[in-house]
Formats: sequence, C-alpha cells, structure tokens
Amino acid sequence: MNTAQTFGRWIVSDSATRQDSPRNGAGTPLGSWPKVPWRTEGLPDEPGQGKKKGRWWRTLLIVVLYLAVFSALSVQDQLGKPVSVSYTEFKAQVRENNIAEVFAKGQTIDGTLRTEKPLPGSNGNSYIRFTTERPLFADDSLLSELEQNNATVRATPLVSERGVLANLLISVAPIVLLVLFYLWLFKKQSGMLGMGGFGAGKKFQPVDPDKVRVTFKDVAGIDEVEAEISEVVDYLKDPQKYQAIGAKPPKGVLLSGPPGTGKTLLARATAGEAGVPFFHASSSEFVEMVVGVGASRVRELFQAARNAAPSIIFIDEIDAIGRKRSGSLTVGGHDEREQTLNQILTEMDGFSSSEGIVVLAATNRPDVLDPALLRPGRFDRSITVHAPDQAGRLQILRVHAENVRLAPDAELDAVSRITPGMTGAELANLVNEAALLAVKRSHPAVTQRDLLDALEKIQLGTARNVVMPEDERRRTAYHESGHALLGMLEPGADPVRKISIIPRGRALGVTLSTPDTDRYGYDENYLRGRIVGALGGMAAEDLVFGVVTTGAESDLQTSTHLARMMVGRWGMSKRIGPVQILPEEGDPRAAGVSEGMLDTVAEEVRTLVEQCHQRALTLLQENRWRLDSLAQRVLEKETLDEQEIYEAAGLHRSPAAPAEMSTKG
Repeated sequence: MNTAQTFGRWIVSDSATRQDSPRNGAGTPLGSWPKVPWRTEGLPDEPGQGKKKGRWWRTLLIVVLYLAVFSALSVQDQLGKPVSVSYTEFKAQVRENNIAEVFAKGQTIDGTLRTEKPLPGSNGNSYIRFTTERPLFADDSLLSELEQNNATVRATPLVSERGVLANLLISVAPIVLLVLFYLWLFKKQSGMLGMGGFGAGKKFQPVDPDKVRVTFKDVAGIDEVEAEISEVVDYLKDPQKYQAIGAKPPKGVLLSGPPGTGKTLLARATAGEAGVPFFHASSSEFVEMVVGVGASRVRELFQAARNAAPSIIFIDEIDAIGRKRSGSLTVGGHDEREQTLNQILTEMDGFSSSEGIVVLAATNRPDVLDPALLRPGRFDRSITVHAPDQAGRLQILRVHAENVRLAPDAELDAVSRITPGMTGAELANLVNEAALLAVKRSHPAVTQRDLLDALEKIQLGTARNVVMPEDERRRTAYHESGHALLGMLEPGADPVRKISIIPRGRALGVTLSTPDTDRYGYDENYLRGRIVGALGGMAAEDLVFGVVTTGAESDLQTSTHLARMMVGRWGMSKRIGPVQILPEEGDPRAAGVSEGMLDTVAEEVRTLVEQCHQRALTLLQENRWRLDSLAQRVLEKETLDEQEIYEAAGLHRSPAAPAEMSTKG
C-alpha cells in the first residue's frame, strides 16, 4: 500500500493502512504558568504563588467553623430546657422533701431537686431540673407542703428567658452563615471566570529584561519572517523615531502557517527581543458558557497591556473566536463567540499607535477569519510561516542540538537533506528521539545511527514484534518491491531511500522515498509518476500472485486523491479544461457545478487511474527479473537502504544522492 505525505516531504508506501503519529508543536510556552486568561512572559513568580494550590484548607476551615457554631448554638438551646415530668412524680418528690426551689407561671411549675433522681420510664436517665403541669382539678395545699420542706418558691424563673433579639439571632444565624458561605464560593468562582467586579485582574508589572527567556537567537530557519517582524521590535525599542517622521507601526501582525512552524515561538521571541511585557492568551480561554465573560476578559487583557505599555499581546489560535460571523438567523452558541470577536475589534480600534501596544495572533486557518479582523487598522500585516528549506532545517537542527552531546560522526547537514517538509517542531522531536535512543543504547553521545534510526521511527513508525507467515512475508516483499522498482524506473521520480518488511504501526511493510531537494511545484508527468508508483504494490501482487489484497487500500486512496486533484482542481484534464470543479471545502454543487460535470470528473479520474495502473503492470512485466531480484533481497535482509536497493534492482544511482540511510536488520 502507498501513503503519500505532503508534496515535498516524503512518500511512505506501506502494505497496510497506517496513521501518522501526532507531533509536538514548536510554540508551546516555556515554564509553568497559573491558569489565568493571560500570562506575562518573563515576569518573576508572584510572592506566594506556589502556595495557592494549598489553599483548599481554607474552605475546609470555614465549613468546620460553620458546623461548630451551629452545633454550639443547638447544644446551648437544648441545655437550657428542663426535663418534663408528671405531676405525680413531682408530688412524690415533694413528699420526699427533695424539692429545692420552684417557679410557677400559671399551672406550669419549673424547679430543681435537692438530689438527682432517676427519670421514671427511662433506661437509666436521671434529672435534677424539671417542669410539670398542675391539673386544674388538683385540690391540695401545695404551697404549705413546700414551705414545710423549706423549698424556695420564686416569683422569677430559675433560668432567665431569652429575649426576642436572642431568639431571632439563634434562628437566623445558621441561615446567615450559610448564605455568606455560598456568597464566598460564588465570589471565588466568579474571580476565576473574570466576571465583573468579582474577576478583578491582577496588576501586571513591567517585565525585567533579564528575565526574558526567548529571543531571535532561539529562532532559526525562518529568516524572511524574522526580517518582516523585526520592524515591530524596532518600534517597541525606539518608538520616537517613528513618531518623529509620522510613520505608524502595524497595530496587529497575523502569523499564519502549518502547525509546528514556530508561530508562537516567533511571537515570544519578538517580545523577548524587544524587552517588553508579553501577554499570551488562547482564544479558547475567552469563550465560556456564561455570556459576556469573553468580552470582559478581552477588556481586562487590553487594559493590563495598556498599564504595562509598551507591550505585546499574543492571541494564539485566533480562528477559534475570529471566524466569519454568521447571518442574522443564527442564534445560540455563536453569540458569545461573536461578542468576544466584536470586543477585540473594538479594542483594536480603541488604542492608538502612540500607546505602544502591538497585537500578534497566530492561526492555522487564515481563510476562515472574519474580514473585519484583517482590514488595515487592525491586523495590518499578515506573515505566512512556511516549513523551512534545507538551509533552514540545518539551522533548526543546530539550535536544538546545542544542548545535546553529539558524536563526531553525527552529520546534521546530511539529516537536513533527507528531511524535506519537516517543521521546526518535528525537527526538535527528531533530535530528542535520537537522544533518547542514545541513552537507551548506552551511547556516550548521539551518533549518526541514532539520528537516522530516530528519523526512521518518526517517518515509518515503531517496529512491531509480529511473526508473519512465510507466504505473507513473500507477498509483502513483492508489494514493497513493486513500489520501489516503479519509483526507480519512472523518470523524475523521488529516489527510493529504504524498503522494509518489518511491521511498523499498522503497516506490514514500508517503502520510503524523498526528493534530493525541496520541491514547490509539480507538473503532470511527475504526478502521473506518483500515481504509477502508488499502484506499484497492487500491480506487483496482481502480476506475481494473480490476486489483489486489502494491503492496497492506502495505495488506492493515494492514487485516487491525486487523480481527483489533477482533474478537478489543477486543470490537468483536456476533457474538463482549465477550470476548477472541486473546491477546497464543501459540496461543489453549492458552487453551481452540475451533476453532469461531476460525472465527467469521475470518469476522467477513473480513466487516469486505469492508465497509470496499466503502465505499472507494463513496467513490471518488462522488468520482472529486477522485481524478483529485489524481492528476494528484501526477504533475505528484511530492510534495505538506498545503495542496496539500487544494487539489487541492477540500476545505477546518481552520485549526487544525499547521505545514506541506516540499515536495520
């Protein structure tokens, strides 16, 4: 099977479906920052910042305090109540001369005993304070009996009754405490969301230039972009000379390009080079479920930047909030995003060039941004950050290898020539993977073998310990040999670098082809050769075994995609003509393309693929002995490098080839 990577990078042909592994981005901010909508690059940590994580105990202390106060009030209220006893029990205690003092209010009698007595009808409970009700029909000389027993008869209660205010306090205090507790929680949450007065932002201090972490010395491979953005740095360093002549610097600079090309790193280096505060915000941090939070955060961010001017605001992935606004019929989830976008537009219009604030933004999708965001006066300048060329890749490799111990045989120049299309993040990952391999192999330094094996792991995938049946290995060997042989026979095709039938990822075998130099334009003959090479594995299986297996799935995807682009987008079909039928996104019918035209495109695509498949079969039949020789060598060694491939096929390789790849048996 054949999986074709982006033009100008590499072609990986495999005999089973495989997936590209994700790679780290080059623009990840350095250091650990608190989770706030923005961060100030280069500022020292705030006092007590590291202790914020341990403040959970404060919440626990408040809850415990609330429970303690509530319990104390409840216990005190319970302790103030005497035990209710029967009038018979009371008379018995009077006869026993055990009444110390009493207080009567109406028919209710409260009192205390001289000696604690067991409570009738209870399991071991006793009482000393009591209350009872004297029946209306009682006809006794209670007062005389009490006087004879020397009991004290009072006109005031034994326990002073609480007033209205005290009763109200005891009743309302738990509710008040509960309400205050919830208000405190609401304030904490609102502070984190940045809502209104609750979300007062922290005060930002001017950045100490000695604390800046990244400058242009840490950026390599994008010199033309660096030159474009150097005007922003020059303005922030010396704005007076621009104001003296009447020149206005750009208010905003939009950095666009594929992931991993260094957009975020370039923005941080700009702030570091200028020595000004750098406020970093991600678009996703502005949009919340609560409507209005995003706009509030934007206002606070720009106000903080004004307070620290001259400064730089960097908004990463601005397409998350900067997409084209919808029509008037759209309601609901888009309202918050559009309010945030409107606030950004207003803020960028609201500050003048004399304030010393420059807004940088990064996106992978500049085509979906709102036109109002890109007009002059907001983002005046748009800079495209491309993947580096060979010289740029060499510079990037040297930057990332500064802190890595390299062996004398490590040739970064050779690695840069066989990595076309790789971004700065991918090259950084390559150096790190090579260092990890060197540690695993107990090498004192990173060797060229480590670098090439790391590249092989990134491009082809991690080898799997799978034992294939012999007939499966033989079919896979012919499949990969078909890809490689057609890649060597087709004029102008990319050189074949490696063949392997060691299972990697989801692939049972892989064939790697990369160009000698970076390519930026592709003609029809080259693209036809790409399709022929992609169908080489299926054609070899059909020629040798008379069957076609599921291993051709990825090959068909690659060949069909290339043919569809040639016919429907690149005007390489005489029948269709120099028109574009298939848009980048969406249904072509929405652009007015008829069903008949789409049927014609489908017929042309099928014709083109069939022609390339027939040419693949013809070339393999004419060079059957080369195919058998190459497949036999692959079966013997499992992995062949560039020189071994051309020798096995009986073909001559130009001496201008880049450094040879490693062999893995």
